Amino acid sequence: MTDFEPKIVVFCCNWCSPAGTDLAGSSELKSTPYSRIIKITCTGRIEPNFILRAFAKGADGVIIAGCHPGDCHYISGNLKARRIIALTKNLLPQLGIEPERLRLELISTSEAPKFQLAADEFIDEVTKLGPLRQINKVMAK
Repeated sequence: MTDFEPKIVVFCCNWCSPAGTDLAGSSELKSTPYSRIIKITCTGRIEPNFILRAFAKGADGVIIAGCHPGDCHYISGNLKARRIIALTKNLLPQLGIEPERLRLELISTSEAPKFQLAADEFIDEVTKLGPLRQINKVMAK
């Protein structure tokens, strides 16, 4: 599996995580380039359907990156996201997807090294799991 390059989708809170990714890039921190970043208004806006659709469209792993507890611009969006991710992780095995392919990371604007480390660790973990086998095409529509 040395040729496997996992496709990672990162749903980022518009308020904190994208700034961390930008800072990681401008600081020239080295990272593996297998991810696609999608900005969302708040991690509290994430729905299981977004995650399942990412997997159905070919993602091998999904990270949701948001604000630390107490720092959410929408008060408790990150706490809502924790519940959504926990519920979605319980659903994934029923679809033949390892729960380790989904992760929530709470990262602030100034934590570029943390963002890079979390992304690299996740990519390593997904690489060890191997490619996600094809899941139901109905979800991709």
